[in-house]
Amino acid sequence: MALKTDNEGLDNPAFHMDEQVIGQLSGQPKTNDVKFKEDVDRNKPTYCVTDVPSWYLCIFLAIQHYLTAFGGIISIPLILSEGLCLQHDSLTQSLLINTIFFVSGICTLLQVTLGVRLPILQGGTFALVTPAMAMLTMPDWKCPAWTQNASLVNTSSPEFVEVWQSRLRTVSKKKRLDKVLNEDGEVSASGPEYFIFPQLQGSIMVASILQVLVGFSGLIGFLMRFIGPMTIAPTVSLIGLSLYDSAGDKAGCHWGISAMTAVLIILFSQYLRLIQVPLPAYNKSKKLHTSNFFMFQTMPILLGLAVSWLVCYLLTIYDVLPKDSAEYGHLARTDVKGNVVSEASWFRVPYPGQWGVPTVNLAAVFGMLAGILCSMAESVGDYHACARLSGAPPPPNHAINRGIGVEGVGSLLAGAFGTGNGTTSFSENVAALGITKVGSRTVILLSGIFMILMGVLGKIGAVFATIPTPVIGGMFIIMFGVITAAGISNLQYVDMNSSRNIFVFGFSLFSALVIPNWITKNPGYLQTGITELDQVLRILFTTHMFIGGFFGFFLDNTIPGTKGERGLLAWNQVHLEDSTCSMVSEEVYDFPCGIAASVQSRSWIRYVPFCPRKNGDPQKKQETAEAPQSTCV
Repeated sequence: MALKTDNEGLDNPAFHMDEQVIGQLSGQPKTNDVKFKEDVDRNKPTYCVTDVPSWYLCIFLAIQHYLTAFGGIISIPLILSEGLCLQHDSLTQSLLINTIFFVSGICTLLQVTLGVRLPILQGGTFALVTPAMAMLTMPDWKCPAWTQNASLVNTSSPEFVEVWQSRLRTVSKKKRLDKVLNEDGEVSASGPEYFIFPQLQGSIMVASILQVLVGFSGLIGFLMRFIGPMTIAPTVSLIGLSLYDSAGDKAGCHWGISAMTAVLIILFSQYLRLIQVPLPAYNKSKKLHTSNFFMFQTMPILLGLAVSWLVCYLLTIYDVLPKDSAEYGHLARTDVKGNVVSEASWFRVPYPGQWGVPTVNLAAVFGMLAGILCSMAESVGDYHACARLSGAPPPPNHAINRGIGVEGVGSLLAGAFGTGNGTTSFSENVAALGITKVGSRTVILLSGIFMILMGVLGKIGAVFATIPTPVIGGMFIIMFGVITAAGISNLQYVDMNSSRNIFVFGFSLFSALVIPNWITKNPGYLQTGITELDQVLRILFTTHMFIGGFFGFFLDNTIPGTKGERGLLAWNQVHLEDSTCSMVSEEVYDFPCGIAASVQSRSWIRYVPFCPRKNGDPQKKQETAEAPQSTCV
């Protein structure tokens, strides 16, 4: 049987997981070997879920979690900006960045307090980026060609403002201007009446309602019976593979800078991850002293971006990079977006409907549903991994149902605020729990507060938006490559000596690359005579992960095969394993602030899928009696 591993790193994979954590999460068979027992003891968390570290340690670890999620969070608005014609408008990009940080902070607070109640940080999901870009790049909605050329874009010109506002905002003049250059180099306008981003917002909100219903109704357990590694592997892999165009376009602005960024991230995350950096520290016993910190392991992406940014700045001030916007390498200059920080406001609070009233597009709803289903399956795996690393017992059904439901509420908020995305658990932050050995949810609560503050400070978002384009391209190459590999890693659960499994995975993956490519090149062939149906089919058939996930799901559930061959036995066994630091389940997963006691006194509460069982329930009494006390140190 293949090794059993956790569903780790599917959305935004961790770049910094130490060897001991990997060994534990790989589910290697338990033996009586003394060394293995010592490794398990070493992996016990210092602080469990309900513990509260000292205030200064809470602040430090909260900032660390924020920095860990940094790369994945800012990547999403930077990708969406291409479909919104904003790749050369850094000021508007900064508004999207602030919004997604703000909403991610709110969703984190909701998840930790009312959701699954584990120390899981919430953020945007790449599972919704693919269908969103499929929608934004449809022939009728595609950005005008001239907006792709930095030398032709003047972000303050009325023509450009009209282009992006007609896509991003619901403005009074209800007409989208499709800008093209005529023979004299002047701008002319024509085009249908569309407001794409409000449609994207509304479609995310409608799709997230399904997630709310699936979570709070308890249907997620039923769905997971049919979704296994052979469905998850091609679906998640295609999230990364489908974004190669975006990574290539940005990296191609200056391949030297992009390669340097990629090499730096690889150096920090892989080769230097175990190097400790002495930093000044202070406490009452030792006074002022030095403390070793795994800096490269904790924030490799941020360090890689910072060093590359500095190099670009030096090349700019010494005029090594070309000043002419038409020349190769111009977008690597740091003064291209130099006025963004000064123009951005100090404080700006995002609010629902800031881009206009959300509307609904049926085609986009179907595309978003595919991403929502992928995100739900991924989150269930993250809950179990987080419980193990944070010293909590495996999450009961009511906690999983509540967690998925709250993620649906978070995606609903994300759609209303206008992030252009939803929300999901961040797998890389789950991995960080294994590094720090601190599983306290107080730390994640504080990290959520930090994200809200960063979302309100307009200058912070503006600083992130000024990152040179090829630097972003180098980061994308690393991140999307690891996402692809993380999806393929789910195949370790299944028997890959089976010709059945080889066929299912190979056909699902290759079909999902061929079909969208052909539809994109030949959009005229997909016409039924019904405009709405044409849009639905076009978005679905150009969404790589939908096609891969559909074929993987259908073939895996219809072609005969044993549960062991399909990987379902290993997949389920991982989720049933005990954590390294157990405690009574109700301490972790019950409602906070005395709500559980008042709710559980109702006789009907046993029929509510997302509420914990009352104390008098025989099954819960047995679970409580059998659960060992916390072994945290």
